Amino acid sequence: MTRFLAIARAEMLILIRNRWLLMATLIMVLFALALTFAGSAPTGSLGVDMLTVSVASMTTLSVYLAPLLALMISFDAIAGDADRGSLALLLTYPAGRGEVLLGKFLAHLAALGFAMVVGFGTAGAVAAWFGGAGPESLLALGRLIATSILLGAVFLTLGYLVSSLARSSTAAAGMSAGLWLIFVVLYDLGLLGAVVMDQSGSFTRSVFPWLMVANPADAFRVWNISASESVALSSGMTGAAQTLPGWAAPASLLVWPLLGFAAARTAFRRVEP
Repeated sequence: MTRFLAIARAEMLILIRNRWLLMATLIMVLFALALTFAGSAPTGSLGVDMLTVSVASMTTLSVYLAPLLALMISFDAIAGDADRGSLALLLTYPAGRGEVLLGKFLAHLAALGFAMVVGFGTAGAVAAWFGGAGPESLLALGRLIATSILLGAVFLTLGYLVSSLARSSTAAAGMSAGLWLIFVVLYDLGLLGAVVMDQSGSFTRSVFPWLMVANPADAFRVWNISASESVALSSGMTGAAQTLPGWAAPASLLVWPLLGFAAARTAFRRVEP
């Protein structure tokens, strides 16, 4: 039980020493504050408090930034150790490969969660101070932070998978960039093209919503939209979210980290130190 915790502690110390934790937190704070003040203009016309509009803006931010930060921290977790020659030493420790991967995951998730809590929490506190906050908007902010950490967990495990399959950290970085582009950008473009070609047919009504929640990035947006009417004010995905059962998006975000970790562990077993 203490072996993977020791690995997690060592990984966390590395993150702190390399200033990664500090930089990730600063990035989240700066982007969240910028969106909070930039998105505060519609507050009066929509008749909602500033925190509500800020949460809607930060939801869009998290879709792009949480996967990117997660992949940046995890793409060289295996390939980088192999390049530096430290993987062979790490595997001599009395811990299985699954425990090594779990220790890395816990440390990276804790660092990512800290950045999310501080970044979104700071922006939310500023929005509440200047523009007010209601119970629903506070609940939406808490949901945003929790689901952003879950989304980060998905891409952490996908980063480990890529890192285990790549032959070098450079190749892992390129594969991670491609992975981010596919899940965050190209997948939605493909669905949009299919919807346009379908012209409101059976695909748009029945298949499209399920394909959307199959992607963890879209499942994150659907979860936050369907759970809060205030967040849906500035989203065009409301119609698709309403056609799905309430459990669909949460199930997708909860299952993806398990599948990703299992795939990464299988690939890691084949890595030669």
